[in-house]
Amino acid sequence: MQKRHSDRQQYFQEQATTTKKYIIPFIEEILPITKNISVLEIGCSEAGNLMSFLDMGCKVIGVDLSESKIKSAHELFESHINRPNLNLICSDIYEVNNLGQFDLIILRNTLEHIHNQEKFLILVKKFLKPTGIFFLGFPPWQNPFGGHQQMCKSRFLSKLPYFHILPTPIYKSILKLFGEKEAKIEGLLEIKETGITIERFEKIIKKHNYKIDKKTFYFINPDYETKYNLKPRKQLKLISSIPFLRNFTITTNYYLISIKENS
Repeated sequence: MQKRHSDRQQYFQEQATTTKKYIIPFIEEILPITKNISVLEIGCSEAGNLMSFLDMGCKVIGVDLSESKIKSAHELFESHINRPNLNLICSDIYEVNNLGQFDLIILRNTLEHIHNQEKFLILVKKFLKPTGIFFLGFPPWQNPFGGHQQMCKSRFLSKLPYFHILPTPIYKSILKLFGEKEAKIEGLLEIKETGITIERFEKIIKKHNYKIDKKTFYFINPDYETKYNLKPRKQLKLISSIPFLRNFTITTNYYLISIKENS
């Protein structure tokens, strides 16, 4: 397990840096970000992704299930000059009422943890303005570390690619063999259960009348610049155009989607 998994301030800063350098420019190719933009992040953690939007004067709301992460977010933003523009909510998104509709919704490194992604993507529509944009960034399940095994305590397992794809009984046995705690094993098995492919994601959004405004597939995730000092690299078009196989080499996808007119 890396230090960043326990150092939440470091994780916050990594989120903020990547959002400012890569995600906002990606979004602005479709939606210019101004102080008049309203932003909702679902699964915001400590809300590092929202820092740059708050810096720009946007009205932002972050929702997360974790009470401790929301508490940390309150502390991290306590002295921010635009703090009145930030609202942090500790809740299940299915139980939040009266949020209104937003120009931009962000879901970064969260979709792969959500049970019943189809139900969730239907729900999100009610929070999106008719002209709004929905940003999603998530790793395909079959990519080298799609099982989030970098969180393992075992140094060997934390650097071992692809073994999360093994059948569940074998995967669980390996985790036990290398001394992972039961709670960690349960969490990793849950990720195995909720993992999502590019093909299933695109099938869901097509079925529910979203359209893809922009998408980019990365061979080297922009997150890896702050984590491992690796420069981001987009996946080759030849590989990214091959269904199923591309899931094994793409480390993250960036999507901008919106609701089709008359849907």
